Amino acid sequence: MALAAAGASAQTAWVSSEKDHAITLVDLQTQAVAGVINTCKRPRHMQLAPGGKRLYVACGDSSEADIIDVATRKSVARIPLGDDPEAFDFSADGKALYVSAEDEGELQTLDAATGKKIAAVPVGKEPEGVKTSPDGKLVYVTSEVANMVHVIDAASGKLVKNIAVGKRPRRMAFSPDGAQLWVSNELGASLSVINTKDHSVLATVPLELKGARAEDITPVGVAMARDGKTLFVGMGRANHVGFVDVASRKLVKTVLVGRRAWHVATTKDDSRLVVTNGLSDDVTIVDVAGAKALKSVPVGRVPYMSVIVE
Repeated sequence: MALAAAGASAQTAWVSSEKDHAITLVDLQTQAVAGVINTCKRPRHMQLAPGGKRLYVACGDSSEADIIDVATRKSVARIPLGDDPEAFDFSADGKALYVSAEDEGELQTLDAATGKKIAAVPVGKEPEGVKTSPDGKLVYVTSEVANMVHVIDAASGKLVKNIAVGKRPRRMAFSPDGAQLWVSNELGASLSVINTKDHSVLATVPLELKGARAEDITPVGVAMARDGKTLFVGMGRANHVGFVDVASRKLVKTVLVGRRAWHVATTKDDSRLVVTNGLSDDVTIVDVAGAKALKSVPVGRVPYMSVIVE
């Protein structure tokens, strides 16, 4: 029973490496590399499909998604994902993918099994982050050039609203109740907080760091704690991860990590963060309670993001 429990609680970070065309597996208990999986060219955004049994990997240079069985750690299929795909998310039933197509300036809906295009909706130039609402009814897309979040009705495929946010919005995270959407503004050194009921901007949260210039604070990756009390944000060239108190909307803690803290991921119990550092070719494992970096683990060249499998 002890062995079974230990196995059930195993935590592994799957880290995409743009230059090595691979995924590095980092065991969060031993804080060491546990394996490498070769994948398609220039893997970046990754996400577990509903149910958690398969990992979808978007590869920019091969314009496809590699679908990997989590249990066997083997590729089971590859599907077309359009030219140079950015980010994606799943429909509520997991049957469709919503993909940001940067070159076309579209949000594309694809069949998750075949990659066949179902629909496309024009949005702002250089669409980036994609997030499906918790109820599956809306899809949110950030546009880096337009400085907007576009809201799209999933059923009709129609644009519902354009929301002006900070400069160069990138990624998003919902509060647990779905009432708020937090957006990172990479060139605005800030976060925008959106009320999902009327799609108004509730607040703009500035990110500051003693000794750092504003232009070096370039937030991209965000992750919301399961209890909704803390938002974690990678602060980019500032080389820190920030802890933002959701209630007061203030940056309350920062932790020094690696170079260009790009994306962040949390374990299910929120005890650990994994921060992907794109310019130091490593990930930093952070103890959340102590707000302390435990170890930086070398991974592949130019790591983009990590997904924690438990």
